Amino acid sequence: MLKVYNTLSGKKEIFKPIEEGKVGMYVCGNTVYDFCHIGHARAMISFDIISRFIRHLGYELNYVRNITDVDDKIIKRAQENNETTQTLTERMIAAQQEDELRLGNKMPNREPKATEFMQEIIDMVQVLIEKGFAYQGTSGDVYYRTTVFSEYGKLNNRKLEDMLAGARIDVEIAKEHPADFVLWKQTKEGEVFWPSPWGNGRPGWHIECSAMATNCLGSHFDIHGGGPDLKFPHHENEIAQSEAATGKQYVNYWMHCGAVRVNNEKMSKSLGNFFTVRDVLAKFNPEVVRYLMVSSQYRSAIDYSDQSLLEAKVALERLYTALRQQNIASSYAPTNYTERFEEAMKDDFNTALAVSVLFELVRELNKAKTEDQVKASELAAELLFLAELLGLLYQEPDYFLQNSTVSEGFDEVRIQELIDERTQARKDKNFARSDEIRDELVSNGIELLDSREGTSWTRS
Repeated sequence: MLKVYNTLSGKKEIFKPIEEGKVGMYVCGNTVYDFCHIGHARAMISFDIISRFIRHLGYELNYVRNITDVDDKIIKRAQENNETTQTLTERMIAAQQEDELRLGNKMPNREPKATEFMQEIIDMVQVLIEKGFAYQGTSGDVYYRTTVFSEYGKLNNRKLEDMLAGARIDVEIAKEHPADFVLWKQTKEGEVFWPSPWGNGRPGWHIECSAMATNCLGSHFDIHGGGPDLKFPHHENEIAQSEAATGKQYVNYWMHCGAVRVNNEKMSKSLGNFFTVRDVLAKFNPEVVRYLMVSSQYRSAIDYSDQSLLEAKVALERLYTALRQQNIASSYAPTNYTERFEEAMKDDFNTALAVSVLFELVRELNKAKTEDQVKASELAAELLFLAELLGLLYQEPDYFLQNSTVSEGFDEVRIQELIDERTQARKDKNFARSDEIRDELVSNGIELLDSREGTSWTRS
């Protein structure tokens, strides 16, 4: 049975969907004012793998991930760029989708935008006011009344008073309590706005997700996921809003992926260790980045560095080398490797253990190449099937091995020209020139592999 670590209970639980055979999953997406960074990649890849395996188990999954396309940061960046918020967000959404496809992700079933749900947001705020869970402050903004929701803090297992200690809470005279948070903001001059019963304005961040999730998946659904920084206040506030508005339990299982640290420090622009996905993909094949994320269980923190990516590259090359010039069976009978892989994934999506099973499979595959080609081809097919559940090994082996890093030296055309020249030099018994070419390629990170079929190459 599938076991899932539930942040709400603080322990692993046997997964039981609300409706048999069907799963509803909502994941908090990005605020689209800038390019995706590697922390975003961590969350996107984690929940892509979770969605793949849930479907593999036979569930009909409705995977919804929102896009926040109206926010203070968006408005500020659009003003700095002298462009409209819509122009900015459309450009960043397109960039995000491009990054995700390069990283090997499959798209969610639905990606609702906050600006598409303004009426639903306004309706939920109105319900909260009518029930006494919200009020309009003296500033005109509408706030959630945290002191009225008796279970506030249950996701983080903390009392309201404890959460205030050391937390960054906006202190406003318009609020009844320091922990009250905004549901609807009055517009400022030059900002985008929507009309509402409380004046022209726009929604607060937290209410957007409550409205989108309940409208896309219902007032009670199975899984809600996101990054580690969202547990408080965002997800805590989502629970308070949604359960106060509907009178029902909001979500059964809360899932949060681990953080990405850079050389053991928190990633921050001020520290100069902030990397966008595009920064990283300028140096490494996208699958290397994906492997780094997959090689740790989704709840574990990942330490990002060039060294960790180089180690991921080497590990992935071992898998691809096993498939190089290897026939793939059109069908196969699953072995113990499939059973062990699935057991690892059923234990809260333990991709680290699942990956170790792939390497054991590769060892047997390499042995079978010299003993039983039929068995080798079947093991290769099994390897590809299991790897696909992690979004790995989707490239041609030769292509990956030649492009696992982005070389600033020789391109593929120049490499092939030199290989052809070396081949001719060897035919002419000009071994001095042949050795010169090999040395030149090696000094530029190109390793040659000579065989009866000819010469192939990889980037070392």
